[in-house]
Amino acid sequence: MDNINKLIIEVRAGAGGDEASMFAGDLVHMYQRYAQKKGWKFVELDSNQTSLDGYKSFVGRIEGLNVYNTLKNESGVHRVQRIPKTEKSGRVHTSTASVAILPVVDEREVEINPSDLEISFFRASGPGGQNVNKVETAVRILHKPTGVVVASQSERSQNANKENAMGILRSRIFEAMREQQVATMGALRKEQIGSNERSEKIRTYNFPEDRITDHRFNAKVHNIEKVLGGELDTLFDKMKRHE
Repeated sequence: MDNINKLIIEVRAGAGGDEASMFAGDLVHMYQRYAQKKGWKFVELDSNQTSLDGYKSFVGRIEGLNVYNTLKNESGVHRVQRIPKTEKSGRVHTSTASVAILPVVDEREVEINPSDLEISFFRASGPGGQNVNKVETAVRILHKPTGVVVASQSERSQNANKENAMGILRSRIFEAMREQQVATMGALRKEQIGSNERSEKIRTYNFPEDRITDHRFNAKVHNIEKVLGGELDTLFDKMKRHE
């Protein structure tokens, strides 16, 4: 399968506390449902899940026809304006979550020196941080030259998780090379997904007005629940027309 048909997706909660984590969870589920509708394969690689059905962070892999070109414009800060489930006074909150879309690359495209890696193993955990695996099958890899840390805990064996983690690492390093970043991955990731502040946004999900606005393409669609349910093509079509 050509690598235009594979990608790594990262979603991270930004400003907004618990509501930001819930919004990150909404975005993860949105892309998962969209992948199902497109007939793509959606695999979770690593996540830090909260007790409110949200995510502090999520890393996954999506495989399917033309998946990278379809989703590459999703990278950036997404902003939500709504009344959180935890809000008792009915006040609208503004929160953010960031999305990063990275291409999957082959080993021959990015050479990684094994001596540059610090590999550790730990027990996979579930929502709220409780251990769900008594064996240390989860893998965390530190790439010492860049300071990049990746992890995988979705598989049942160390080898499978290590392979997944190396795939994430290659994608991040490849993206840094492609963007000609010579310092650290932190510089690239700040450029791609911003600082997660509320003011830096590519798209706003405004629940009181039931409107999604993509600020780069000046594209607007309504029926937020439908879009979060995986009906992204209407928004993508409008973005293409304004591109």
